[in-house]
Amino acid sequence: MKRLSGKSAIVTGGAVGIGRACVRRMAEEGAKVAIFDVLETEGKALADALTAEGHEVGFWPVDVTDESAVKAAIDAAAARFGGLHVIVNNAGISGSPKPTDQVTEAEWDRVQAVNVKGVFFGTKHAMPHLRLAESGSIINLSSIAGLIGIGGIAPYHASKGAVRLMSKNDAITYAPEKIRVNSIHPAYIWTPMVENHLRSTAPDLEAAKAAAGAAHPIGTMGEPDDVAWAVVWLASDEAKFVTGAEIVIDGGYTAR
Repeated sequence: MKRLSGKSAIVTGGAVGIGRACVRRMAEEGAKVAIFDVLETEGKALADALTAEGHEVGFWPVDVTDESAVKAAIDAAAARFGGLHVIVNNAGISGSPKPTDQVTEAEWDRVQAVNVKGVFFGTKHAMPHLRLAESGSIINLSSIAGLIGIGGIAPYHASKGAVRLMSKNDAITYAPEKIRVNSIHPAYIWTPMVENHLRSTAPDLEAAKAAAGAAHPIGTMGEPDDVAWAVVWLASDEAKFVTGAEIVIDGGYTAR
């Protein structure tokens, strides 16, 4: 069964990692999907591969910190696919792994620009199209770092906490219009972002990877598909009564 048949979706940061998995699983479930990313080579290759498989997928080069670019791309994707029903605000960066007192203003601002303003711009400019559809699903990627303290990544924590509460506010604001807003909170998922973070904080990548996996009660890090299937569910009519929720996908990390 095509769980997302008749729906069109946008995934920011959709070229690699969690975003890439979301694009693929949503397309396979029948959605028309727009990939937004600054990684043009990877984004175009994914769109071309999925198109060759018979799915309706397009790529737009978008920097989510540029409001005019976000608006233009959202409008273009909605025009191409005949509307918009879902936006997955996934684009994000981890920033510099420093204690708060060592973070520069520029480093702080860059993380907030991508992780917070990117969600703001995506939501803001998707809304006119979701209203036209008379329902919709906004899915914001936060993190367990938006729920608990991990240490050493203050800008990232601040940004993901902001996304968590933005999601709850918007869930209440737009519920009367049948537009649902939810946040997803993964723990360590093996993606290029996590790999780069571990490389920057430990001399032995394999040892760091094993340690990160062992930090989860289930014993391993997650995979992008572990998040992508939750996104498919939240995008589908199966989740029509779900809004303002925090979907925690963390192998038990926050259960302690």
